[in-house]
Amino acid sequence: MRADIATELIDRTIDLTRRISQLRRHIEKLVESIAPRLMTIPGCAGLTAAKILGETAGASRFRSSAAFAMHAGTAPIPVWTGNRTRFHLNRGGNRQLNAALRRIAVTQLRIHPSAQTLIQRRINHGDSKTEAIRVLRRHLADVVYRQLINDTPHTPEQGRQPTAA
Repeated sequence: MRADIATELIDRTIDLTRRISQLRRHIEKLVESIAPRLMTIPGCAGLTAAKILGETAGASRFRSSAAFAMHAGTAPIPVWTGNRTRFHLNRGGNRQLNAALRRIAVTQLRIHPSAQTLIQRRINHGDSKTEAIRVLRRHLADVVYRQLINDTPHTPEQGRQPTAA
């Protein structure tokens, strides 16, 4: 009886894994058609790009990358301690969008030389690793915003001119 139950569970797990893969491929195709430049960011795969698209609900609604960063919760907040001005991460904003940017940052720290160089340069500059990652996440919010704006078709009613590709 235990063997039968185990076999049934294994078969069901295999079926569910196949279905998950099908759905993932379908989502990636949809994201590729809506925002192809978003998936060119190192560390931003299909599901993370889909999460960003869903949580952003149209990048053109933000007046600037700073407004997007504030919405994402990656805008730096100044903190004064004595004579030194420091910044800490915004605890507000869209936590799901913030988590998606964090996934990209963590992946870039592992595989992307430019991100590794940025972190090392900030640490050598005197920042803690946490502060350096905050800088990377803010930078990624800017990159994501620019990619989303470039992927969005603009109409004259929106008050923006199409960007040259």
